[in-house]
Amino acid sequence: MTTTEETDAPHFSYARFQETAPAAVAALRALTKAVEDAGLEKDLIELVKLRVSQINGCAFCLAFHLDAARRLGIAQGKLDLIAAWRDAPVFSARERAALAFAERVTGMAAAPVTADAHAALLGAFSEAEAMHLTVSIATINAWNRIAGGLHFPPLAPRRG
Repeated sequence: MTTTEETDAPHFSYARFQETAPAAVAALRALTKAVEDAGLEKDLIELVKLRVSQINGCAFCLAFHLDAARRLGIAQGKLDLIAAWRDAPVFSARERAALAFAERVTGMAAAPVTADAHAALLGAFSEAEAMHLTVSIATINAWNRIAGGLHFPPLAPRRG
């Protein structure tokens, strides 16, 4: 465990978390696998994970999912504009619906997810897809709170 000069907050590594809480890691990975097995587009899910991680200020998850997005071949121009997706024409209608819903779910402590937001989601996704997208949003929010709360330092990008 180390401390930072700015916050004097303890830092725990992701590896240490995996060693200490393997059942928690396995449970979160099982949620991720359930979404993958449901067939939602991997690039769309990575964009959602990136946007939620931006909102939550999680450097560990941002670095992790930027790396994953690049390995999937998501265009750098799209990654550069995700914070301003509403004004960027590079996002599809389906991506926009997912990003809008992800923002609503992530911010639901401040304002509830409205019937209009739910209807907009169902305009772009089937009921099953909407449910799995919501699981993905909930899972990345959980990871953001774990990684941010424990101050995981960002991992180095993987090659390949």
